[in-house]
Amino acid sequence: MTHILAIDQGTTSTRSIIFNDEMAIIAIDQIEFQQHFPQSGWVEHDPHDLWSTTLETCQNAMKKANLASSDITAIGITNQRETVIVWDKFTGEPVHNAIVWQDRRTADQCASLRDKGHEVMISERTGLLLDPYFSGTKLNWILDNVEGARDRANRGDLLFGTVDSFLIWKFTNGEIHATDATNAARTMLYDIREGYWSKTICRLLDIPIKMLPEVKNSADNYGKTYKEIFGICIPIRGVAGDQQAAMIGQACFEPGMMKATYGTGCFALLNTGLTPVKSKSRLLTTIAYQFNGQPTYALEGSIFVAGAVVQWLRDSLKIIREASETEQLAMQADESQNITIVPAFVGLGAPHWNSECRGAVFGLTRSTGAPEMARAALESIGFQTRDLLEAMSTDWQSEGISPTLRVDGGMSSNDWAMKFLSDIIDAPVDRANITETTALGAAWLAGMQIGVYSGQVEFSSRWTKEKEFKPTMNDEKREQKYLLWKKSVEASLSVPT
Repeated sequence: MTHILAIDQGTTSTRSIIFNDEMAIIAIDQIEFQQHFPQSGWVEHDPHDLWSTTLETCQNAMKKANLASSDITAIGITNQRETVIVWDKFTGEPVHNAIVWQDRRTADQCASLRDKGHEVMISERTGLLLDPYFSGTKLNWILDNVEGARDRANRGDLLFGTVDSFLIWKFTNGEIHATDATNAARTMLYDIREGYWSKTICRLLDIPIKMLPEVKNSADNYGKTYKEIFGICIPIRGVAGDQQAAMIGQACFEPGMMKATYGTGCFALLNTGLTPVKSKSRLLTTIAYQFNGQPTYALEGSIFVAGAVVQWLRDSLKIIREASETEQLAMQADESQNITIVPAFVGLGAPHWNSECRGAVFGLTRSTGAPEMARAALESIGFQTRDLLEAMSTDWQSEGISPTLRVDGGMSSNDWAMKFLSDIIDAPVDRANITETTALGAAWLAGMQIGVYSGQVEFSSRWTKEKEFKPTMNDEKREQKYLLWKKSVEASLSVPT
């Protein structure tokens, strides 16, 4: 029997998941690793932790499935995006901790570049906003702040990569220095229309292009693991950033199809086909996937706080003990109380992109309690999603968006939240039957490339939903609630911090 090993290297943990020839999960292993916060706003990982947890979860998953290395046909990799690693090309030793996508240390540099008028050029070429969220300024920071790094980079002794590139390099014992188009598109260094690293942006950020990896298709030949790792050489045949992998796992292959992944935050991607759409609403234009040299594009919106608002109820306010309690509490809430929570704990993401505003609660009364707070927290997830959908509709007026939103991620298991989401966007919401859509996307890429799994058409036909949520809220109530949300956001944006 054929087996595909999917490696899902995330922000707080690494997971390895083994799929059989029917794309069913037969084993999962997960290991968390330490987060490092050297200063306020700085977030780092030890690259050795990323590599060691990858190896350990791979081996543990094979043991759980009672499989030998020879039973693994291919490997697919999906990863946290935008996180930066720089390492010595001869020894493989990182020169600094990985700087994580959440890190804000280059905010001043981004502001300076913006003040000098560079954002329009960067946005036109990369589809991204000029923000420390992306990889380019993080890489520049390492070269400027690690002793000797810039000289070594200029000599060609250092390599740069996002997490996928680092894992591929380690797996292949330094033979392959590569990334896929979806990860390259998140670096703020890659021209997504022309399909190459932008010399103009690299000169602007003083980054030697020879540091950068080769950009491949999402399903492609990424070499083989060297024999000492698993005892045999296993092909690596699929790579995609985590949100794009989830889009693939949701089989959103047709223009207009859209998925939303609800975890700590939320990432919504809309397939826009073969033409990149320039956003007028401060959404990101990115590559959804690339096959045979042809990229398919997407509009992406990011919500900073989705499931994290429930964690706030549990860990900070302590009004719940388990996240699942919010469903029952929301059903008990007094509907006459119009409580609104704007969960801008770290600012607001798309379409606002305001990192300075902070959270607020509106409409409190003396009788407001845990049920009303729980309901407002869950509603905030739906309201923020509608913000993204309306921005996407504004940007993509020439084509129709699918009336159905496909959802996945931990928060998608909350039935009350998904029903409200359906109500507030006035559209069906389909929850995937396989919840591990990110790993499934990586597995399908590798399996399809090596000839084990079927192509897009059959894969799409096999996609199934576990549950569908349909809107029942009347139009007047829907628009009243959304208007109150928009007024609350406006008030939050106007409060000085």
